[in-house]
Amino acid sequence: MTNQNIGTVAAGEGITVAIIPARGGSQQVPRKNLSRIGGIPLVERAVRSAAGADGVDLVVVSTDDDEIADVSTAAGARVIRRPAGLSGNSASSESAVLHALDELERGGESVGVVVFVQATSPFISSAGIDAAVDDIRSDRYDSVFAAHETYGFLWRCDENDAAVAINHDAAHRPRRQDREPHYLETGAFYAFNAEGFRQAGHRFFGRVGIVEVPEWSAVEIDDAQHLAVASALANLVDEAGTVDEAGTVDEAGGIDVRAVVTDFDGVHTDDTVLVDSDGREQVRVSREDGMGVARLRHAGIPMLILSTEVNPVVRARADKLRVPVLHGIEDKESALAEWATENQIALSDIAYLGNDVNDLGAMRIVGWPVAVANAHPLVRAQARVVLSRSGGQGAVRELIERVLTADRPR
Repeated sequence: MTNQNIGTVAAGEGITVAIIPARGGSQQVPRKNLSRIGGIPLVERAVRSAAGADGVDLVVVSTDDDEIADVSTAAGARVIRRPAGLSGNSASSESAVLHALDELERGGESVGVVVFVQATSPFISSAGIDAAVDDIRSDRYDSVFAAHETYGFLWRCDENDAAVAINHDAAHRPRRQDREPHYLETGAFYAFNAEGFRQAGHRFFGRVGIVEVPEWSAVEIDDAQHLAVASALANLVDEAGTVDEAGTVDEAGGIDVRAVVTDFDGVHTDDTVLVDSDGREQVRVSREDGMGVARLRHAGIPMLILSTEVNPVVRARADKLRVPVLHGIEDKESALAEWATENQIALSDIAYLGNDVNDLGAMRIVGWPVAVANAHPLVRAQARVVLSRSGGQGAVRELIERVLTADRPR
């Protein structure tokens, strides 16, 4: 495909920069770029995907927001602060990319290729980004974009709201194998040579090419419904290992944290209770979990049990495990944040293991929200990792083993 309005411009010898525009504001989903999909903020997922591409030399996040800046920096991106005039709802993504290019070149960076990445696409493939960069570097195209193949019949409504066929003859319905495929732009990423972009002022110019990506990766977060769909899909995608291909993390491997915090009922127990005639309660726990806690303690990694329950059985089990406990806690999020501050542990360095909706607040603020296999659907959707074991059946041990096998600086 070719845009005849501008000539081709060969990609320069400068570096390849991935630029991620991420405003703090959003009309449909509040704080959208910080929304967690699979337990990871959208902007962080974008940074990790771009950084995972071999052809990308530098990842930059353009933002007007302090929290987005902090998350992006922690994920390994360079942050460029976007002026207020380029941060409103009417500001174009192109204007943010041009501003970032100006700032980079003002700082002495020579940019040859730009990959414009949108944080609102949670399932971006690093391999796809590499293919896009190669298309530009090899001078095959001047501009490329991510799209997936579709054989769908498209329609529009005319001025009388009557359906009108667009890409087909409504009187003739050929079989799929006899139809010409079309390509639907996903919005996930675009790549182009920097000089050509400056001349054109937009992302499609010169020889325009397509980088084909899987249809399942085409989810784009525009509203709360999209957010819910992506959250549900993340558990399937991430557990299948696709996130690793997309440049985020290998969720089947180690969990690199400095502390482990868990709920009690439904995590250390199977969430059932035996009550005798005097009202005394007994719960079922796993000896396997006990061995895991001992191994964690031996490794010098702090652990805390954070429970809403006030039953003495919680304290008794914590004492048996030699683990500190805070129980009778209604606001787990505040209690966890206070404990982390007192122990000088960043929330991003904590794994929290939960099973029910009263764990959502605590899971929302840590770096590694984890769910037991039989957790409530909302908890599974919030989790960065969903374990293979259920509460009271070795889930705590499973989490601990993954913490102990994480690669850490020695």
